[in-house]
Amino acid sequence: MRLVILSGRSGSGKSTALQALEDLGFYCIDNLPVGLLPALVEQILHQPMEDKSGIAISIDARNTPLGLGQFADIFERLIKPPITCDILYLDATPITLLKRFSETRRRHPLSNDDKGLTQAIELERVLLEPIANLADLTIDTTLLSLYELRDIIKLRVAGRSSQELALQFQSFGFKHGVPLDADLVYDVRCLPNPYWEPSLRQYTGLDQPVIDYLRQQSLVTEMQSDICLFIEKWLPEFQRNNRSYLTICIGCTGGQHRSVYLAEQLTGHFKKSMDNVLVQHRELPQSG
Repeated sequence: MRLVILSGRSGSGKSTALQALEDLGFYCIDNLPVGLLPALVEQILHQPMEDKSGIAISIDARNTPLGLGQFADIFERLIKPPITCDILYLDATPITLLKRFSETRRRHPLSNDDKGLTQAIELERVLLEPIANLADLTIDTTLLSLYELRDIIKLRVAGRSSQELALQFQSFGFKHGVPLDADLVYDVRCLPNPYWEPSLRQYTGLDQPVIDYLRQQSLVTEMQSDICLFIEKWLPEFQRNNRSYLTICIGCTGGQHRSVYLAEQLTGHFKKSMDNVLVQHRELPQSG
């Protein structure tokens, strides 16, 4: 039986993610107290739900601080075969979370007369740290729409078998910040930049003129080869360390040309030998 534990700060999209899993056939439980996790695991072992894809539970800061602090010990003691478990953690930048609460006029679950919204958001980060540290997959929802988040849940979580590692390449621009969910980051700003070619500036790394230009650059080819070799060498070690997901981020200055091209090339390379390989271009509209 597959168990997905979903957590993250308020406003990061947990409700949307849980609904997406429910639509995909998971039996979903919202805001499970950590102390009830042993009873749930015991029930899963003795009464498997054959007609479901698995069970998804949401654990958030509405739990007691004591319960959240004990999460790691409870998890490591309980989660063993035949149960396979993925911990999914959603997050966004504090500024984004502040904006979302302001727009919806919702009250943060940890805010009160003595604690403002900014303080509540930071306290929540601290309280949820024991879960965040164990996460198999962290998703930065800062720039994601609800529809994009649902698609990511469908492709990365529900689309992964219990044995295989899910690999995602993500292009980004350093001037917009490094993605929060990056496991590995490659800086390709040292490569020739199509932006400085007036005839190429209007295109992106998905367009043929930029593809043709970058393919002719020996440094780009060498960088691509080196990244492939590194990932191929160390991917088995990540798998042996029980990693279920790996997000590899490729960054250039603006996230339009070099990083997009290399993310696409790397995705194509690893798709030849792996089933669950995805690509997302953070700075390009309607991508992912």
